Amino acid sequence: MKIARIETFLVPPRWLFCRVETDDGVVGWGEPVVEGRAEVVRTAVEVLSEYLVGQDALRIEDHWQVLTKGGFYRGGPVLSSAVAGLDQALWDIAGKHYGAPVHELLGGPVRDRIRVYAWVGGDDPGELREEIEKQVEAGFTAIKMNGSGLLPRSLTASDLAAAVTRAEVARSVLGPGRDFAIDLHGRASVADARRIVAAVAGLHPLFVEEPLAPGYLHRLADLTAATEVPIALGERLYSRGDFLPALTSGLAVAQPDLSHAGGISEVRRIASLAETFDVQLAPHCPLGPIALAASLQVGFATPNFLIQEQSIGIHYNGDTGFLDYVIDPAPFTFAAGHAHRTSAPGLGVEVDEQAVRRADRHPHAWRNPVWRHEDGSMAEW
Repeated sequence: MKIARIETFLVPPRWLFCRVETDDGVVGWGEPVVEGRAEVVRTAVEVLSEYLVGQDALRIEDHWQVLTKGGFYRGGPVLSSAVAGLDQALWDIAGKHYGAPVHELLGGPVRDRIRVYAWVGGDDPGELREEIEKQVEAGFTAIKMNGSGLLPRSLTASDLAAAVTRAEVARSVLGPGRDFAIDLHGRASVADARRIVAAVAGLHPLFVEEPLAPGYLHRLADLTAATEVPIALGERLYSRGDFLPALTSGLAVAQPDLSHAGGISEVRRIASLAETFDVQLAPHCPLGPIALAASLQVGFATPNFLIQEQSIGIHYNGDTGFLDYVIDPAPFTFAAGHAHRTSAPGLGVEVDEQAVRRADRHPHAWRNPVWRHEDGSMAEW
């Protein structure tokens, strides 16, 4: 079964899909994207396709090795994301070829359902109570929110109080039996991140995500040693090697992204490495249905899996519906805040190819905003 054709599609709101077809007509789908740099990843997929076309579609591991190590220069978000989407598509093909969901090819399921959480608030979260109440009414038992908007280089007392107030609102709505997570998005300095984490500790967040930017991982141990709050990060780490320093520095929750960190093949290995440190997996996924489907397949087969992010209703999507590109919404119908395991082959999602092709006729050019401090210098988004 040879790979015959590889296509990519830029679809709103900010996603890139890839379609891999074999010479006997089996089609696999993947989601290779760097948000804000989708066109660059599209070109990387085209370059990698030069090797893949004509190859045996079922030699997934061999292809992963060649695509990631066959060039003298390796790694980075663009290459890793291009490989990730192609890897997802090849696993999708393998599952369809064998008539089995990917999680069965990964060793079989270890759970029947996966807990998922919903996003509330935007980049600069304001009133949260009503949004959280809606998610509780929808059956979710966990939510995540940004802990702040733009932060100054040094927190004022009011900045710190605002972060605590948001956490207090979440806890008051959720009560003691549900969870909230706080995403700091790497916006705070290391010193201020310690202050924020300490200030919200008594409200028992599920985890605090990206309290520092990935360039400061050498300071992570300083943060984890100063708190009992679980610290999570990993959306901007792309390999086992990237994760190792974080794992040895007290990380509690690893958050690789199935569309950035080398796809199913590498995230599966990151999960196994994390397990040796008693660290749980909570894949990052504010993306589209293919990325979420791949994340769920890994989750059903991963013992140290904690919870799954999903982007239905997230502020990044705007007016685009998460389900606009799928034929059957069943895999993404959450009951009591959980996604339930199905036996559909491959990634378990049926892509609406015609909708994807229509969307690609008007490709997006999404870019993240550039924030600036009051003095005009650039701020972390």
